[in-house]
Amino acid sequence: MKKVVVGMSGGVDSSVAALLLKNQGYDVMGVTMQLWQDEDRCTMEENGGCCGLSAVEDAKRVCACIGIPHYVMNFKQEFRRDVIDYFTGEYLKGHTPNPCIACNRYLKWQALYERSLTLGADYIATGHYARIHQKENGRYTIYTSETAAKDQTYVLYNLTQKQLSHTLMPIGEYEKDKVRQIAEEAGLPVAHKKDSQDICFVPDGDYAGFLERELGKKNLPPEGDFVDLSGKVLGRHKGIFHYTIGQRKGLGIALGEPAFVVRIDAEKNQVIIGKNSDVFTNSLRADRLNFMAEEYFSTEKKYMAKIRYSDPGSFCRVQMTGEDEMELSFPEKVRAVTPGQAAVLYNEEGEIVGGGTIL
Repeated sequence: MKKVVVGMSGGVDSSVAALLLKNQGYDVMGVTMQLWQDEDRCTMEENGGCCGLSAVEDAKRVCACIGIPHYVMNFKQEFRRDVIDYFTGEYLKGHTPNPCIACNRYLKWQALYERSLTLGADYIATGHYARIHQKENGRYTIYTSETAAKDQTYVLYNLTQKQLSHTLMPIGEYEKDKVRQIAEEAGLPVAHKKDSQDICFVPDGDYAGFLERELGKKNLPPEGDFVDLSGKVLGRHKGIFHYTIGQRKGLGIALGEPAFVVRIDAEKNQVIIGKNSDVFTNSLRADRLNFMAEEYFSTEKKYMAKIRYSDPGSFCRVQMTGEDEMELSFPEKVRAVTPGQAAVLYNEEGEIVGGGTIL
């Protein structure tokens, strides 16, 4: 009997994943990762957070209901190093990071899998809305789930071939409503628990406030200049970490017409402002590449690229500009290409071919 460790956040998705695997005959154990527990308990419960104390309690109750063992593993040190430090470091560079991508690659897969090996596990499993497929070329890839509105493939593009070969994602075949129905019929206590929102360690969505609490105001970039595309000073900004590409609201500057953040120059401590049309571009560069369905990107093929989690995708061509760098060109301009976010490429079958971090 194959042994599976299910990463259990205390939510309905991971709970149903554990239930389905148990019913399929696997030897299942649930593991809740203690990552970040300094947030107010009530806040975490209200937001359905996956990292707080309530997650441990809910996961424990679910495991008792299913009849599987439950363990709690402390990954605070790894979370600090691979997610929090990365998150704060990117904002200091004027980038807008996606910490869920880093958390998936280095915590929920690499660290959890390595720890699971000590328990004799053959696989790890999660409650992500995605599906894993091994292609004829032998490579593993991830493709879109049955629930398009909940599809989570974008934040999984950075997983390695080894990680994918030891991963199960059982709820990728189901719609969200069906997942809740399965949980309700099985009497799981989290059947109607709210989905987690935003970044788990910033449940209020105030990233600037988090950075101020985490690093201290004296360690953050100071106020600087708003400038236009020609370099003309337009006013003063509150610190580059308050802004992201394409932002319009909250700029605190009146120009007589709508103004948008076009670029952030961390070296000069400037936020470049322009019109909405200035936020569109036909190209982007990305590095720190990861290949999934294919061993390389073909210049002959046309791919679909997503440049943020909520992006429906745009057709593009790929040109390798270095061993670990690519340039994407789009026949139709895309909006708000944001350094620090991921550019994830899909083929015609909806499989992830690979991706990288936008420069």
